[in-house]
Amino acid sequence: MPLNLPNLLTWARILMIPLILGVYYLPDAWLSPLGKNLCGAALFMLAGITDWFDGYLARKWNQLSAFGAFLDPVADKLMVAAALILLVQLDRAEAWLAAIIIGREITISALREWMAQLGSSKSVAVSLVGKFKTAAQMVAITVLLLHENFIPGIPTQQLGTVCLVIAALLTLWSMGYYLRMAWPQLSGKS
Repeated sequence: MPLNLPNLLTWARILMIPLILGVYYLPDAWLSPLGKNLCGAALFMLAGITDWFDGYLARKWNQLSAFGAFLDPVADKLMVAAALILLVQLDRAEAWLAAIIIGREITISALREWMAQLGSSKSVAVSLVGKFKTAAQMVAITVLLLHENFIPGIPTQQLGTVCLVIAALLTLWSMGYYLRMAWPQLSGKS
């Protein structure tokens, strides 16, 4: 496992998960509900920024590694799944939306693992629609964690819900794309 800044940023993202969750379990005497929302959203946004930054630095500094390529999507999926479960518990997200997104992440992870074993991992490499899906998820989750109405006339919870529906639709679209790319191997016609 190469210890370089991109991989350390990925590890930092994983370590932020319990911090993001833990903020919402602090007693109100320690941190007000507004403080919890601000802190949780800020931590999640920071984690999302490290997701972009670690990949950028790995490419720029030529510090790409097999371990980093493995760990980065794992960190993303753990972070998104944990945040969605928290949002469902806080009654800020519908369980069916969380199930669509988490189910897709598990399905595509399994597909990528299977395709790698077949030596065909390039056919399910990250696509542009996958990048849009990730961005939509990060925005939706950040807004739903924030929960507070800061922009007059724009209800943050409703905005977050719309963003999460868009993220779920992009999630299904990207899953369809990856399954179509893998279809020759899945159908045995490769």
